[in-house]
Amino acid sequence: MEENTVVKKNKKKVRVGTILLYVFAIFWVLCTLFPVFITVLSSFKSKSEIYLNLLALPQEWLISNYVSANSTAHAMRTIGNSLLVACLTTIANTVVGMLAAYSLSRKTYGFLKYVYVFFMIGVMVPVHCTLIPINNLATALNAKNNLFFLITVYVAFNMSQAIFLYVGFMNGISRELDEAAIIDGCSNWSLLWRILFPVCKPIVATEAIFIFISGYSELVFSMILMTDDKHFTVSRAMLNFSSVHSQDIGPQFAFVVMSVIPMFLIYVLFHNQIEKGMLSGAIKG
Repeated sequence: MEENTVVKKNKKKVRVGTILLYVFAIFWVLCTLFPVFITVLSSFKSKSEIYLNLLALPQEWLISNYVSANSTAHAMRTIGNSLLVACLTTIANTVVGMLAAYSLSRKTYGFLKYVYVFFMIGVMVPVHCTLIPINNLATALNAKNNLFFLITVYVAFNMSQAIFLYVGFMNGISRELDEAAIIDGCSNWSLLWRILFPVCKPIVATEAIFIFISGYSELVFSMILMTDDKHFTVSRAMLNFSSVHSQDIGPQFAFVVMSVIPMFLIYVLFHNQIEKGMLSGAIKG
C-alpha cells in the first residue's frame, strides 16, 4: 500500500511538472510570435491605424505598402546584396577559419601559440574603435560602395571568434584519428576536409549561423562604407524610410517582412542541420 501511495505521488509530481512545462512553452511561443504578428499586421495598415490601434485588423489591407517599400528601399536589390554579403562572409570564414584552426590545433610549430594569441586579441578589439581607420582605408583604396570590401571587413571581424571556437572543438578530437588517417595515406588536406571537417560540423554549423545573421543584418560598417543606394544592404536601406520630419512606418513594416522572408526560407530548408549543429555544439562545449 505504501509503495502504491509513493508511486501515485510521483505520478502527480510528474504531471504537475509536465503541465507547468507546457504552460511555460506556450507562453514562450506567444511571446516569440507576438512581435511577428504585429509586424505582419502593421505592414498592411496605414500610419494612422498603426498609431491608433496596433492590435486591430486593418480596415483596408494596403498592398501598396509593399509597393512603396520596394520603391523606397529597392527591396529586391538590397535583400540580394545582403544575401550575397552574408553568404560569402560565411563561406570565407568557414574555409579560412578551418584552415587556420587545423594548423593551430594540429601542428606543433613554436610560433603558432603566438599566432593564436594574436587572433584572441582580435576578440577583445571593440568594433567601433576601428570605424575611422577602416573608413580612411576604404577612402585611400577607393573601396567605398564596394560589397567585396565590406565582405572583407566582416570576415576580418568574425575570424577571431571562428578560430577560437574551431580550435577549441578540434582540440577535443583525439589525435589517434589523425594517426589512423595518416597511416591510411591521407594528406594534410584530406585529413582536414575528409576526416576532421565532418567531425567539426556541429561547431561549424553553430558559428555559420552567427556569422550569417551578423553579415545579413549589420548596420554600422554598411552605413559608413555604402553611400550609393545600388550597394545598400537591408539594414542600411531601412534608414530610407526615416526623414527629419516624418517616417513611413507602414512601408517600413512591409520592408521588414520582405527582408525576413529569405531568413525564414533558409531556416525552413536547413532547420534540421541548424538544430543538430546548435544542440551538438552545446553538448560538445
